[in-house]
Amino acid sequence: MIHKLFTSPFNLVVKVGEKVQDEVDKELYDLEHIQKKLVHLEMMYELDEIDDESYKKQENELMNRYEIAKKREMEQWYE
Repeated sequence: MIHKLFTSPFNLVVKVGEKVQDEVDKELYDLEHIQKKLVHLEMMYELDEIDDESYKKQENELMNRYEIAKKREMEQWYE
């Protein structure tokens, strides 16, 4: 009983940390999310809402994340 009183706050912090990590992974490495961001970025560029330099920089970042996400997906298939 006393053990639970002392470990409960720690377990809660661990669960919150895991949830935050899941959300970060989704934001950074979810293929569908990255694809949507790429489409949105292209639309902004076509509507002249962002300049060439910003577009290329953001596109490069998203494409790098997409490659990492694809590699992670392939690794999961082989596990």
